[in-house]
Amino acid sequence: MKPVFFSISLYLSLAIFVLGILWRVRGWLTRPTGGEDSTAGARGRAVCRGLSRALFSARIVELGKTLWWDVLLLRRSWRQGRLRWAMHMCIFYGFMGLLLMHALGSLIMEPLFEDYQPTVNPYLFLRDLFGLMVLVGVGIAVYRRRRGLLKDLGAGRDWFAVVLLAVIMVSGFALQAAKIVSPGRYQEMVDEYAGLEDEQEEAALKAYWARNYGVVFPGRKDPFSQEMLEQGAELNEDNCAECHSRPQAAFVSYPLSRLFAPATAWLESIDLRGLLWQLHFLACFLGLAYLPFSKFLHVLVTPLTLLINGVAGRSELDPAAAGLRRAIDLDGCTHCGACSEHCSVAAVFRRLRNRAILPSEKLWTSRAFMDLGSLSDRELLELREGSYICTSCNRCSEICPSGLDLQHIWFAVKDELARRGYASTYEWARFVSIGGKDAPRDGRGGKVSWLAPRPRPLPGGTLEITAPEQRGQAALEQGRYQYCFQCQTCTNVCPVVACLDDAQDELGLLPHQIMHCLGLGLMDQAQAAAMTWDCATCYQCQEHCPQKVPVADLLFALRNRAFAGLDDRQAQG
Repeated sequence: MKPVFFSISLYLSLAIFVLGILWRVRGWLTRPTGGEDSTAGARGRAVCRGLSRALFSARIVELGKTLWWDVLLLRRSWRQGRLRWAMHMCIFYGFMGLLLMHALGSLIMEPLFEDYQPTVNPYLFLRDLFGLMVLVGVGIAVYRRRRGLLKDLGAGRDWFAVVLLAVIMVSGFALQAAKIVSPGRYQEMVDEYAGLEDEQEEAALKAYWARNYGVVFPGRKDPFSQEMLEQGAELNEDNCAECHSRPQAAFVSYPLSRLFAPATAWLESIDLRGLLWQLHFLACFLGLAYLPFSKFLHVLVTPLTLLINGVAGRSELDPAAAGLRRAIDLDGCTHCGACSEHCSVAAVFRRLRNRAILPSEKLWTSRAFMDLGSLSDRELLELREGSYICTSCNRCSEICPSGLDLQHIWFAVKDELARRGYASTYEWARFVSIGGKDAPRDGRGGKVSWLAPRPRPLPGGTLEITAPEQRGQAALEQGRYQYCFQCQTCTNVCPVVACLDDAQDELGLLPHQIMHCLGLGLMDQAQAAAMTWDCATCYQCQEHCPQKVPVADLLFALRNRAFAGLDDRQAQG
């Protein structure tokens, strides 16, 4: 690679990186994130207040603890599994080691260590160690991506980042191996640094480097005379040893160089060393430019979110700080899939195949919804369905290795959906079931929009019916509610009833009363009751019923009846 082209590529990638970071910061200050609107100035002031509270108070101790345990030792990843922790540790510390010791060696290592040379030990060994750590981490990431739930979540953005990282590491090892065997590289160093006086000294030094450094010279093979090797050792000590250790310390690159050795002449003829050098640095520059626009950004965002977690709880944040926190969190996802693996409604994804049900996927759609303000009808339907299927159990936030407050984002997304006029189909069906004629109005006086969910055909052409729906419809048709003798056990164990001060007033009908309405034939009254729609489907009522009345399944059937009426109304108008 010519120096001019190298410089242009470097400065271009740096410019893209800096502009990308500034664009991200601007987004954090201005991006709408639901909830109460806040200006860029308000969010900026929130940053200043947060920093002053953290740095000039007792919270600085908590900040230090968070930095040590969560940022440096990745405690949250450890809690999720040893394999996940090993993957993050290998990639994080391997990447940071290469960045500080290799990529920025002239800026960081040389001022710190007077004897620093990338081709001497321990730096020669450490470079291979850090590179191998990254490759091991990438291998674990690929393994995890191909097993369990993660295999259903493969995305181009993930694979491109993983492949790019692997290309950087592999090309670096191959470049070092090509340099080890290259007689051309050896000659360049001799011409520039060694002061050899005659051909005999040149031959002696070549013999020593062929024996001890692995360089493959055309027409020169072992065994060399002992006298020549001794002379070469002296010349090496005078001219080379200060800057070059024996390459065997590069425990990955050196064995690879032995594979290159038989084809050295051909590799020199095609200038493999130059090709690998171009590939390696262009891949590095591409990664640098790509970082602000990819999942690589979490290298910067994750420490930030973890430190925020360590010093400020959600309840302490004012609207501006909360909006800023959500804006940062929307960019902080590593797409590791931990939240989706532990999601309480992940089983629904396997049935509906809607990615927006899973937290790691819903976050990407939510960011597009907040940033762009509009999605296609299909994407809106999926986001709304995923948002309202969520049970708000907060497990995703507790699990997230990056410390993202995901539940706060889900609340904001649902609020924003409602504010923009996209009511949940659940609410619409309830509205119809109680006799609503016109579309309800949103907070701005406009009609609430909705997108009708459609049954999903299975591969055989039949419609997909969930087990509760099937059981509930059968129970409704068979009149299983008639077995209820009003013992009120279902009402007494219902958590929805228990959490309300005046359940009768707020729910309209209690579970045992709904069964009584069904027995009297008052189907529409039972369907319109708030209890029918607020049921948490925990099945406590059904499990405790002494008469084996399928109470929860019957409530399912009433809701499905309302949805069927909704579809009929849409078909008519």
